[in-house]
Amino acid sequence: MAAIRGPTRTGAVITITDRISIDDREVDERFVRASGPGGQNVNKVATAVELRFNVVASSLPTDVKQRLIALAGTRVTQDGILLIDSREHRTQGQNRLAARDRLAALIGQAAVKPRARRRTEPKAAARARRIDAKRLRGSVKKLRGRRDGNDD
Repeated sequence: MAAIRGPTRTGAVITITDRISIDDREVDERFVRASGPGGQNVNKVATAVELRFNVVASSLPTDVKQRLIALAGTRVTQDGILLIDSREHRTQGQNRLAARDRLAALIGQAAVKPRARRRTEPKAAARARRIDAKRLRGSVKKLRGRRDGNDD
């Protein structure tokens, strides 16, 4: 998924695509105690990762930011901060990589521009079939009404 390049002068860089990368300083991580597997270790070590990424203040292009906020949905706060929680592994390092991979995957999805929808018109034959179906349905409904005659 995400390629985390080694330390540069500014720190590590998370590469999403060949055009988009995030500086490590844009990602804020907090480690908390996790529930689930881990035995007694669960009560002692903070292995779960709470990753925070400020989408609004990030270095991402504007269109990618908008698509990312739409894709993330309820995981983005009112302030524009994306929250990713990872607690599926037993170690802090694995959870940290899993959270970063999920962030990179989400940004990668947002980086893909959706194809523009081309408006189409129904063909003449399809229009004719629709009208014929409506006419048939109308005649069926007409048969349900009262008949004029000597049945009374």
